[in-house]
Amino acid sequence: MTKPKIAVIIGSVRPTRHGDKPANWIAKLAKESGLFDVEVVDLKDYPLPLFDAPASDFWMPTPNEVAAKWQAKLNEFDGYIVVTAEYNRSVPGALKNAIDWAYKPFMKKAVAYVSYGSVGGARAVEHLRNIFVELQAVSVRHGIHIGGSDFGAVYMGQKTWDEVLAGQVGYTKDLFDNLAWWANATRTARETDQVAAKAA
Repeated sequence: MTKPKIAVIIGSVRPTRHGDKPANWIAKLAKESGLFDVEVVDLKDYPLPLFDAPASDFWMPTPNEVAAKWQAKLNEFDGYIVVTAEYNRSVPGALKNAIDWAYKPFMKKAVAYVSYGSVGGARAVEHLRNIFVELQAVSVRHGIHIGGSDFGAVYMGQKTWDEVLAGQVGYTKDLFDNLAWWANATRTARETDQVAAKAA
């Protein structure tokens, strides 16, 4: 069986964002684990308008060309690692908007999280876990949470991202093992469903 293909999604588009650093770090380690094929997917490459379709792609074809391109990219993957900041105790608006534009690509796939912020981005991730339940995706238990003392030190120039991320490496094995298990399990189930649908 081929390795599951995983997208590492950078969940912020601000010019001063930090998300690309942990995203590229987790993507590198995921590749080195040997469990996945990995690609970084940057929301900046998909300048989505605020969601304004009559309904989501679950109910109708998407009328927006950029959103259709975004959905097509997401469809390439068996699972996702979402890298998110915490904005005002929740999810960055650009990330939530991107998710709203793409219901069907996430269905019956595995999702893991890398987050950063005052309490490790935990409040943003808890919101994402609920959002992905609605999208019929599976959130894995383990994640990487980079807390305020570390992120604040990076923000203030007292530490580098390399220093902070080095202390997180030990937590990645559980995340990768769980993501691989669920990505493989859900891919097998989707393939079984497809065979059954063709035979019906």
